[in-house]
Amino acid sequence: MAGEGRGGVGRGGTEGGDFVVGSLEGLWWSDRPEVFTTREKDSWNWTMLIGMPAWITEEMIEEAKRAASAKKKLPAIAEIRRVALHEGLSAQVLHVGSYEDETPVLDELHRVFLAAQGLRLSGLHHEVCLGDPRKTAPEKLRTVLRQPVERLG
Repeated sequence: MAGEGRGGVGRGGTEGGDFVVGSLEGLWWSDRPEVFTTREKDSWNWTMLIGMPAWITEEMIEEAKRAASAKKKLPAIAEIRRVALHEGLSAQVLHVGSYEDETPVLDELHRVFLAAQGLRLSGLHHEVCLGDPRKTAPEKLRTVLRQPVERLG
């Protein structure tokens, strides 16, 4: 499901029961992919994601949006939607450290690794945050940096 959210325990319906909300994920893109290694954040576009079990229905999502809207008047609630990802072949690396320190890792992934493997970027940059920045020291944060790719030629 795409939108904004926080971790916690969700209450399921009769089909699935309770579940633990998964890691926060993000899809990032720009008209100029090099901005991810130069950290020109004004040029970034993004969608945040939280994995949901298959038994979560559209009706349940709409009910959750209505309940949230009744409590808080946040315009972004209306933008929450179900998204299915089919990324295919991807290159990924586990980054340990601050989000701000991802640049050298992304630079090596994009410029060195992909070229050496005969690959090129083919989809949106995908990050999976394995730690909670509110509870984890920046140097101990773990983030999966994933880049969908395709083979050259």
